[in-house]
Amino acid sequence: MFEKIKKISTWSINNPKKAIAFNISIAFALLFLVLIPIIYPSSTLSKLKIDTDPENMLSKSEPVRVFHNNMREEFNLYDIVVFGIVNKDNEQGIFNKESLYNIYHLTEYAKTIDGVISKEIISPSTVDSIESSSAGVVNFNWLMQTPPDSDEEAKRIHEKAKRIPFLNGTLVSEDGEAIALYIPIKSKNISYKVSELLKQKASELNMKDDIFVTGLPIAQDQFGIEMFKQMAISAPMAMLFIFILMLLFFRNIKFIASPMVVAILSVITTMSLLIITGNTVHIMSSMIPIFIMPIAVLDAIHILSDFFDTYHKFKDKRKAIDHVMDNLFKPMLYTSITTVIGFASLAFTPIPPVQTFGIFVALGVAFAWLSTITFIPAFIILLNDKSFKNFGLKHDDNSKTAKLLNWFGDKMHKYYKIVLLISVLLGAIAFIGINKININDNPVRWFTEKHEIRVADKALNEKFAGTYMAYLTFDSEISKDKIVKIAEKNGIPRSIIVGETKTEIINNLLNFADDQEDYDSWYDKVDLIEEELQVFKNPEVLSYIEKIQSHLLTTGIVGKSNSIADVVKTVHRDLYEGQEEAFKIPKTSSAVAQTLITYQSSHRPGDLWHFVTPDYSKSNIWIQLNSGDNQDMNKVIQSIKDFQNNNPAPYNIKTDWFGMTYINVVWQDKMVSGMMKAFIGSFLIVLLLMTILFKSIAWGGLAMLPLTITIAAIYGIIGFVGKDYDMPIAVLSSLSLGLAVDYAIHFLSRAKEIHKSTKSWDKTIKPLFGEPARAIFRNVIVISIGFVPLLFAPLRSYITVGVFISAILFFAGAVTLAILPATITLFEKHLFQGSGFSSKTKIGIILIILAIITQNFIM
Repeated sequence: MFEKIKKISTWSINNPKKAIAFNISIAFALLFLVLIPIIYPSSTLSKLKIDTDPENMLSKSEPVRVFHNNMREEFNLYDIVVFGIVNKDNEQGIFNKESLYNIYHLTEYAKTIDGVISKEIISPSTVDSIESSSAGVVNFNWLMQTPPDSDEEAKRIHEKAKRIPFLNGTLVSEDGEAIALYIPIKSKNISYKVSELLKQKASELNMKDDIFVTGLPIAQDQFGIEMFKQMAISAPMAMLFIFILMLLFFRNIKFIASPMVVAILSVITTMSLLIITGNTVHIMSSMIPIFIMPIAVLDAIHILSDFFDTYHKFKDKRKAIDHVMDNLFKPMLYTSITTVIGFASLAFTPIPPVQTFGIFVALGVAFAWLSTITFIPAFIILLNDKSFKNFGLKHDDNSKTAKLLNWFGDKMHKYYKIVLLISVLLGAIAFIGINKININDNPVRWFTEKHEIRVADKALNEKFAGTYMAYLTFDSEISKDKIVKIAEKNGIPRSIIVGETKTEIINNLLNFADDQEDYDSWYDKVDLIEEELQVFKNPEVLSYIEKIQSHLLTTGIVGKSNSIADVVKTVHRDLYEGQEEAFKIPKTSSAVAQTLITYQSSHRPGDLWHFVTPDYSKSNIWIQLNSGDNQDMNKVIQSIKDFQNNNPAPYNIKTDWFGMTYINVVWQDKMVSGMMKAFIGSFLIVLLLMTILFKSIAWGGLAMLPLTITIAAIYGIIGFVGKDYDMPIAVLSSLSLGLAVDYAIHFLSRAKEIHKSTKSWDKTIKPLFGEPARAIFRNVIVISIGFVPLLFAPLRSYITVGVFISAILFFAGAVTLAILPATITLFEKHLFQGSGFSSKTKIGIILIILAIITQNFIM
């Protein structure tokens, strides 16, 4: 089977022009299919879909997402762009004549923007000031119907706003230096456009105030825009760095062109397939090129390195490349298989974009391998003989590298006990670091600290109660028995009550009333029942909501909250001529009803339905958090659980959460558990492959050693430095699985091969730390340094990928060259005994297979 696969490479050497045409034609045929819709926009082949919404990290059928969307619809809630205006220079802060004039006209302009829900805008000119004119009479006037004529009038607007709980800390900052406009939008993907239009208008108005724009929708939308810039800039820059480093190693520009071509063809093929198959370019899939590029050149560097080191022995490119492919084909095949498995395992996570990412990186790796074993040998064959003049190790001036590696290998062999002892100590330290890892994410933190999104987020969360919204919903699950008792109390016999739910029972009673002669009296009875079933007019229930709101403030994370209880208390205060002692929940349901009827005469009566459903059977609290971190949201959730355990809700009220801040927590938890399952399964599969490859459970375990140490070290460092375990970090576990084992496969394969001729491990060390070690060393240097450009990206996810790709590959290479020779020295007698599958190895294979099967059932 192996020899049949190897014939692919032999064919490319014998038919170099066809092999090159094969690779290029596949990539550009797929690219052409992608370009057709761009050239002909009306084409039915248009497949490009872009999505930067973290909500789509969960499937559409995920219960928490279904509930989230249902609640948004029931309470008429929308995605919001938060446009903050701050003035620290004026003695009256933002409440000065000029600033409010500009804010008024900015609001008027916002109403005209396509996609903005104008009637729901929250700004000084679109909300009411609630004031008492006399006992029992409340006036609802626009807080700022027109721009103020003087600074004194502007100051009065601030005083009015501070009296209204919904506005203080939300619309206006407590220190009076800032106002936040809340611009509701029909779709998240227009948030960036809306914010840019508002900034442009602010510039036209010559606003002297500081402008800040934030909110999850704008963060997500802007990330989508900038991730394409990074795809176009960072990835090519990384390849340029790799190209320069390879040129320093091999000093032949024609010779090193082939890996660059392979990487480009691999990215084109993979991304074209992604788009053609109708898959969405999501936050995750935008990073596919960044992952494929380093992987695509790994095998190529091994080929070039071996060819570079052995060409002088043959002085014939055909013989030299035949020799190289004989040595490397098997290790390259297995390293590619393990990498494919590492990424393909992500298909078993419960996060759709992560599944897509894993599958297509795996496909990209597979194509990169195929392209490497066909394109690169063919490319070398087609180079003219002049290209190899003064070429190869014999003429390499960089002999210090060879000396350094020989010295290093000798020391690892000689002082193996010290090396292994240090490894054990570092492993223990890494374990401590792993236990310090914080699982946390926040879409706003996907940007660097100096990015305008992060700057705005910090500025506005310092001024206001919080720009991150979460919603705690209350549902009065009234049983049929409770409804029957209420009905009987109001003179309706049990015998005519039909149905199981409240809605069914009320509708059936109304139908019954239609058929009665005294239907008016029956309607009155039904009205009384409905009134009693309007749980969220009940003072006891509203007081319970009020207690939860007070408890939320004790968390230190919640800046403030708003609910129907605040509406009732505010109106009740002004029904009593603005007396502060009247700022409370009335004692009777009828008094509560009176406050709500009064509120319905305001300019924005529909705002009430943001807090309660029209039948008063459901309600919710708007919670403003000053942090969007998952950990903080989890603390709030746990705090409410603890409160409810000690303070049971009346009327069997059930609570639940929704909102994007909460959604982020759910998908992050699913991602972590899904990644763990995928990683363990893939680890076992790779261990099985290594055992089969080396025909030994001992050698298979040895091949997994650098991988295990690398993962422990990298994640230990993450724990010690306090880097949050977020989306990029979680995905990088699969990258480390696929790549960290690559060096071990090459090292151990060559070790066994050389040992066959030397018959001694002592004599194997020197040749092993010749060409094989140099190939690994070159790979480590090229890839580690090659991704430096990613460190300058404005997106932290790209920086994270750059740092950890470099760290994983560097550490895996270093561990391979240090730990493996030391370990082999310790267990030399056991490792080089016999050949073929021993009985112990066969038992080990069976146990690994059973572990793989069991893991799929347990996790």
